[in-house]
Formats: sequence, C-alpha cells, structure tokens
Amino acid sequence: MAEFKLNTPIETSDPTIEVTVSTTDPLPIGPVRFQLVVFDEQNNPSIPAFLEVTIRDTQLPTAVLDGPREGVEFGQSFSLSGERSSDVEPGKIVRYEWTMVPIAERPPIGPLRPPIRPLNPLRPLIDPQ
Repeated sequence: MAEFKLNTPIETSDPTIEVTVSTTDPLPIGPVRFQLVVFDEQNNPSIPAFLEVTIRDTQLPTAVLDGPREGVEFGQSFSLSGERSSDVEPGKIVRYEWTMVPIAERPPIGPLRPPIRPLNPLRPLIDPQ
C-alpha cells in the first residue's frame, strides 16, 4: 500500500501497487495522472507509461430547507433558507435550485366499495327459462 504525493516516485520490486487514500488528505476530485517507469537489471529505464484515473464524487449532498412553519399571512412575503444544506468534504454546495411544487393530493376518504365477488363458474349466468 502506498500513499502517493504529487511528483514523488515510489519504488517497488512488486509489479502491482495499491493506492492508499488518506481520509485527511484524499486525492482530488477529477482526473489524476499516474506514471510508471520500469527498470531492467542493467538499470535501463523504460519510456514512461501514463494512466489517468478519474476520482468521482458520488456522495450526494444533503438539502435542508428552512422557512416559516406556522404559516404566513395572505399577501405577505417570506424567506426560505438552504443554509444548513451540506456536502461531504471536500465537496461544497455551489448552487441552489428553488422550485414551488404541487402538494400531492390525498385520495378522498369515503365509504368503502363492497368487494367484487368472483363469478361461480358452476352457476350459469343466464337463467335457462
């Protein structure tokens, strides 16, 4: 396991290496470029090989919406706040999108309909008379 620092080579005799990510100093979000140079027994270096790995931010931010809870007088303006919204470090909230949406309608409460009974296949539907 190795904790990579920018422009600091790490030498191993093993052909694989695990990139260890520190929780206090994680790799930055976005493309990160790695380089490999191999050496033979005569210490001849290869031409460098490169690989770009994209570090993705898959942690969703948390939206917290604050505003008046007791209601507002008709015709009066009021404020909404998203200040308590957050994102996992190193992410940060950079944009707020505000939308007024319809309140979901509840189905009407009323008398229940009687259950529909299945037809008896042994009883004829039409009176044979």
